[in-house]
Amino acid sequence: MKMNKRQLVGVAAAALMVCGGAFAQAKKEVTFAHQDMLVPLRTVMESGELEKATGYKINWRMFGGGGDVIKAMASGDVQLGEAGSSPIVAAASQGQDIKLFWILDDIAEAEALIVRNSSGIKSVKDLKGKKVATPFVSTAHYQLMAIMKVNGVDAKDVNVMNLRPPEIAAAWERGDIDAAFIWDPVLSKIKGNGTMIESSKSIGAKGFPTFDGLIVNAKWAAENEAFMVTLVKVLAKADDNYRKNKAKWTADSAEIKAIAKWTKADAKDVPPSMALYTFPTMDEQAGPKWLGGAAAKAMTSTAVFLKEQGRIQEIKPDYSAFITDMYIKKAMGK
Repeated sequence: MKMNKRQLVGVAAAALMVCGGAFAQAKKEVTFAHQDMLVPLRTVMESGELEKATGYKINWRMFGGGGDVIKAMASGDVQLGEAGSSPIVAAASQGQDIKLFWILDDIAEAEALIVRNSSGIKSVKDLKGKKVATPFVSTAHYQLMAIMKVNGVDAKDVNVMNLRPPEIAAAWERGDIDAAFIWDPVLSKIKGNGTMIESSKSIGAKGFPTFDGLIVNAKWAAENEAFMVTLVKVLAKADDNYRKNKAKWTADSAEIKAIAKWTKADAKDVPPSMALYTFPTMDEQAGPKWLGGAAAKAMTSTAVFLKEQGRIQEIKPDYSAFITDMYIKKAMGK
């Protein structure tokens, strides 16, 4: 059938509308890099609440460590990601266009230095000549090196091995390593025949605090502000739910089952492990203890460590440039 000019214009216009709609729809998609930290965010991932609230398609991709997350974000494949304070600082120091916008957790006692019971290690000083595993450029690596320095242990005298969490679990099972500085779910697994000699909390009290945070590509965030504000609201709701109902989050609850599913952890290990973390409220997030001040200070001290380790080339003059409380404040109506 032949079409007249008006019909052709109509078809063309309809085609443009379809293409434009498809393009707009394609833009409402984001890739979110997550790890295996035991946090309330996993319940959001399971429920699909964020997708329903925003209309975005979210590609949840699991990574083995923060270093892998920042590499994926640098490549442009990932827009949002979870990482510890150490890899976040590495990304900022390397000039990545990122913003820390949410403190996922205060690590507190959720990371620890565990020594094998048969290793003969009784203190940090006894690590000399031993094999100690930790994921490099992680918060655990930062604190391991910090506590060795505090105790006068030269890192050159310790066989510090760069292993991802699953590799640490396997190496521990085989008896290949003497100690590990790691987080759950691996932490719980190796505690069975190991002893904790330092925790992230005890090392933090000596001046080397750590945290896990959420970072976003700054340009993408600016272009998707409504999504970011909704994300913060959903995160705050999940954390608040946990704080208020901690006793109900048992191994057979839907929440803990969801966390176990997304992290590949054993459900029975999740409640005691989550209790080791602290989850700041929105007021605390935006206040001086976190995004309003202390986070930048902690990032600066971490940058000094990373430069000493040869992991970064320069220390930025002001790490607050890589932090924003804007989305939290907008979520709070401020």
